[in-house]
Amino acid sequence: MPAETDTLTTIQDLVRWGASRFAAAGLFFGHGTDNAFDEAAWLVAEALHMPVQRVAEYRDCRVTASEHAAVMALLERRVVERRPAAYLTGRTWFAGLEFVVDDSVMIPRSPLAELIADGFAPWLEPERIGRVLDLCTGSGSLGIAVAAHLPDVDVDLADISPAALRVAARNRSLHGLEERVRLLESDLFAGIGEQGYDVIVSNPPYVSTAEMELLPPEYRHEPRLAFAGGETGLDLVLRILRDAPDYLDDEGILLVEVGNSAAALQQRFPTVPFTWLEFEHGGEGVFLLRQQQLIEFHPRFSEAVVAS
Repeated sequence: MPAETDTLTTIQDLVRWGASRFAAAGLFFGHGTDNAFDEAAWLVAEALHMPVQRVAEYRDCRVTASEHAAVMALLERRVVERRPAAYLTGRTWFAGLEFVVDDSVMIPRSPLAELIADGFAPWLEPERIGRVLDLCTGSGSLGIAVAAHLPDVDVDLADISPAALRVAARNRSLHGLEERVRLLESDLFAGIGEQGYDVIVSNPPYVSTAEMELLPPEYRHEPRLAFAGGETGLDLVLRILRDAPDYLDDEGILLVEVGNSAAALQQRFPTVPFTWLEFEHGGEGVFLLRQQQLIEFHPRFSEAVVAS
């Protein structure tokens, strides 16, 4: 007796069925797409070796038996394994660029992409930026996006994880940026040396212990090291605040994504003049501080690190 899915003969049939299957299974989205239909379209396109942008154009095209089997296998893996689509395909997109990923790095998805595309304006004049540090770089997405959008800027990518740096190296090569992008194995600033930066940008681990227990299954495929920020989510953030002014040039800026830990940070330092950025395309929990502000409040940040 033919399987029920044998009646799915076109690309549109497969996308529609995949979206329904995903919704019924209660999957979580947020690693490149935000809904079941787009996720299904992405995976159908991947299985058919076609750009996802062409799915709508070819939606009425019929698939072969082997193509049908490949699509069904990939869609079923998404349901059964609860692995984000980017891990199933081995790639994703960020700031308009393709990145390779595996489960040694978090899947890129920061609102900082918008600021990077704008060259950090209006907070700095793009033409005055010479060197940028991407701290806790993971796949290298933030720093590589900076180098791609600002062709006169040199970028350092720093991470404590050798496995993450291997992925970052692949992405550096993918975009031909070996001459301007340097890789540094470093526990925050410990391995940076005496280099100064106009911009330090970071998406560090900032998820609190309580939040870690509530993460959907999809997030549990990402490295715990990229998420866990201690009891309040601020363990690494406090160290960054304490040490960043030593690595920023005059007029330099620090940009850090802290997500849901923003409230805890503001409560910890109610008098610190954090600038909380707003993004046209959504996203929150990103603060900006200038070098002089970091110097002014350095004693408080140091005390907080000792107390944590």
